[in-house]
Amino acid sequence: MITDSFEVLDARFKKLVFGNVHVEKLWTGGRWCEGPAYFPAGKYLVWSDIPNDRVMRFDETDSSVSTFIAPSLNQNGHTVDRDGRLICCEHRGRCLSRIEHDGSRKVLVDTVDGSKLNSPNDAVVKSDGTIWFSDPTYGIDSEYEGDFGKSELGVSHVYRYDPRSGATNAVTEDFVQPNGLAFSPDEKLLYIADTGSSHVEDGPRHIRVFDVDGDRLINGRLFATCEYGMFDGFRCDTAGNVWTSAGDGVHCYAPDGALIGKVKIPEVVANLCFGGPKRNRLYICGTTSLYSVFVNAQGAVWPR
Repeated sequence: MITDSFEVLDARFKKLVFGNVHVEKLWTGGRWCEGPAYFPAGKYLVWSDIPNDRVMRFDETDSSVSTFIAPSLNQNGHTVDRDGRLICCEHRGRCLSRIEHDGSRKVLVDTVDGSKLNSPNDAVVKSDGTIWFSDPTYGIDSEYEGDFGKSELGVSHVYRYDPRSGATNAVTEDFVQPNGLAFSPDEKLLYIADTGSSHVEDGPRHIRVFDVDGDRLINGRLFATCEYGMFDGFRCDTAGNVWTSAGDGVHCYAPDGALIGKVKIPEVVANLCFGGPKRNRLYICGTTSLYSVFVNAQGAVWPR
């Protein structure tokens, strides 16, 4: 029997959850929790508490929680690169940065064509080492999650950064507020959320999917529209299912775009990632709290 932590909408979801498993609350005390990233070698998770200007750390070995970075320049999304370094989307820094192995911070991208970025939001690393990141305006819209400021670019795009050449190029130009993004397991597809309804009446609250053609995105089409709140951050499992944040918890979509089930969380969910030694522990950032649940699915192989 499926526990009340899950809502099954399609028989396919029953195969992805366990009958005796419940959602666990691991920590609370944040204001807007975001950007989880898992480090398998250290058996720990980091995530952002954006308004409190800190990055937190959860230790899987003893369930302790500590402050990882403070102040953090209002970091939002995170991912881990192929060398095990933390990639950071900074609101207040208005840049994409990286924490080196010695703990130092290195700015990777802070301008495009001579103009400051808005406030990088989320990022994903491709197997070739390139970093793809979204750049909406949330970090400069107010003093709450960054510093209020004007967009120098006047647009909000998704960019591809190549650390070998240092080049940064826009791969989308028709989003209102690009947000979470994730590659399919084979990297042939890139999913991107648009949370433009936060700024435009009846604006987008959906995920679009694109074919990846080298350093370009082509054939963009609608993948799913959020029925409750807005999609924010999300991840793919090894079977290509998309596990995404939403206003009432985590929604799971099959590769064909069908909503097949939900993980119920008592707060608005901002982001999530897979972790644990077997990549089958779903870590979930609610508004004020960190949750987790074990599922019968594995996150796409790191880094993602």
